[in-house]
Amino acid sequence: MMETRTLSIWRLVFCVFAVFVLLAPAASVSGQLMVDFYSLSCPAAEDMVRNTVRSATSNDPSVPGRLLRLLFHDCFVEGCDASVLIRGNGTEQSDPSNQSLGGFSVIDSAKRVLELFCPGVVSCADIVALAARDAVALTGGPAVEIPTGRRDGRVSLVSNVRPNIVDTSFSMDEMIKIFSSKGLSLEDLVLLSGAHTIGSAHCGSFSDRFRKDPTGRLVPVDASLDRSFAEELMERCPVGFDPSITVSNDPQTSSSFDNQYFRNLMAGRGLFQSDSVLFSDARTSNLVEAFADDQESFFAGWAQSFVRLTSIDVKGDGEGEIRLSCSVVNAE
Repeated sequence: MMETRTLSIWRLVFCVFAVFVLLAPAASVSGQLMVDFYSLSCPAAEDMVRNTVRSATSNDPSVPGRLLRLLFHDCFVEGCDASVLIRGNGTEQSDPSNQSLGGFSVIDSAKRVLELFCPGVVSCADIVALAARDAVALTGGPAVEIPTGRRDGRVSLVSNVRPNIVDTSFSMDEMIKIFSSKGLSLEDLVLLSGAHTIGSAHCGSFSDRFRKDPTGRLVPVDASLDRSFAEELMERCPVGFDPSITVSNDPQTSSSFDNQYFRNLMAGRGLFQSDSVLFSDARTSNLVEAFADDQESFFAGWAQSFVRLTSIDVKGDGEGEIRLSCSVVNAE
């Protein structure tokens, strides 16, 4: 009788535990982050962000590239905490590398909608991450499920930008140093560089690839740069170029997130020095070849690296806040 009663008690305990597991929230990722973080507090949050990105993209095809670049510049400085959105003198936006950033209006639009339906619930940091995720999917890339629950930072200093951002003229060693400091691997470096399959860049961001000859004409500095591609760039960005002119990162399929970027590198058509070095360096050339040959492999790797990117130094409860406006910290 005692054994039967004990068995019944353990069955009851097991059933209670099973119910608890089924009803428990999704497993946590990177501290407080979890998939479907807003499932109870704002169930339509991700749909609202996605619809905002889709609408903005339909009006301006450059939006996806801008949103993806905005995420990189946010996460590499102070972590993924929307610190790059804060406006004012001496903030991250004051750095020259951030003055050409775009996509702010899309983030602000999504925030306004979310504040209307779920006031004080969804962070600007999550909106930036979700918007970049959706930008990739809307241009033909993989749909990635990312954890949410980031808090917005309260610190945004221009002095923090330069030591943490990868410059387009960087060598492989310089890039590895920055990526490693963020907990990202060599493979992450190659995969995430694939973001350059969409978007555009101003002439000044790759002007280091050319120099003036004695006659005042531009000539390529890097002999590995495809000659016809170099001619196109020099024609688009001649001596005394207009600083507002932009060139597609991937001229072949500029509006599609695909693996053409890696094929371009193998053909000597990488726009930046930091692109070309991925194929010329023996440490990464095999990865470039692999992703150029197999888009599914690139997409699968991108999904994992993207989650790692969006999880860099996230702020948790007590470390950050939910900003009421993405461009300013909340009043004390």
